[in-house]
Amino acid sequence: MTVRSLRDRRESVDLALAVPLSGSAGMFGPSCEASAELAIEDINAAGGILDRPVRLHPIDAAAPLPAVAAQIDRMIGQGVIDGVVGWHLSNARKVITPRTAGRIPYVYTTFYEGGEDSDGVYMVGETPDQQLFPALRWMRAEFGVRRWCIVGNDYVWPRETVRATLEFAADTDIEVVGASFVPLGGRDFGAALELIRSSAAQGVLLFLVGADCAAFNRAFAAAGLDERRVRLGMMIGEDVLYAGGVDSTRGLFTACGYFESVVSPEGMDFGARYTGRFGALAPALNNIGESCYEGLLLFASLAEQARSLDLRAIERTAAGAGYHGPRGEVRVRGVHTTQPVYLAGADRLDFTVHAELTS
Repeated sequence: MTVRSLRDRRESVDLALAVPLSGSAGMFGPSCEASAELAIEDINAAGGILDRPVRLHPIDAAAPLPAVAAQIDRMIGQGVIDGVVGWHLSNARKVITPRTAGRIPYVYTTFYEGGEDSDGVYMVGETPDQQLFPALRWMRAEFGVRRWCIVGNDYVWPRETVRATLEFAADTDIEVVGASFVPLGGRDFGAALELIRSSAAQGVLLFLVGADCAAFNRAFAAAGLDERRVRLGMMIGEDVLYAGGVDSTRGLFTACGYFESVVSPEGMDFGARYTGRFGALAPALNNIGESCYEGLLLFASLAEQARSLDLRAIERTAAGAGYHGPRGEVRVRGVHTTQPVYLAGADRLDFTVHAELTS
């Protein structure tokens, strides 16, 4: 019996939900799972995908990379899953795509360094030209911040985003005056803090993951570096603010496609339903967790538009896919989605949205 026939015999559409459940990014896992659960309830209440109920199979995308790749490969080979959806670090995406390419659809749900072109991969999140570069231009115009230091984890997303940032800055008066990288899970920020202290940087770009970012923010504030320098981070949700503590948030900004504090009917409805479903002690709702809700809506839309789970059928009809979700009306352009991006500043343990960015 072929893999296709095994999948066709099932009465459900089965998706691997690949999210980090451990490690530096593990703090985002609970909100990812909760948002995905709400998405599946909404999709199934509307009739499922292709008139079939949808089931999720969570996997820990923060497990050792060979194990993640092998698990995805095994689930596809045994006909267990029809697709992969989720947020995880780019190094995990890099080992998943060779297993899914040409076999099943894969929806990656939040911002990344750009350039993904593997067969059958669709991207919900922002690329640097949609998120980071407009934020840098806004910080230059509003606060006069021209010179930046960079602190990042030492893996694909920070390294590639730094490369893209240097190319962007070369055509502007914005300058990167230094960069320091720390291992995932690292807590020795001494070299990074000294680089910032001794530089002419007016701001610090943070390409740090979850718990690592929270720990750096505490060290940055404890060193008194927040008195004259702003920070702009790309992977900062409310849970990072909570983990860092209120004393670590002065002068901290971020940019992304979703904030709970964005005043819109769609966003407010989603926040109310999330709290109503999971209660006052629900995992902190943030852009990364919410992206998993968006990713599942995108998967459903792609399949419904094609009336198939076949990659080639989806490819032919993807341009007509779209949905209405917490971020408003979202359409597919190529393998990415179009959506607003907002810049927000930390206000103690919440975010205040200052502007909608244009790329």
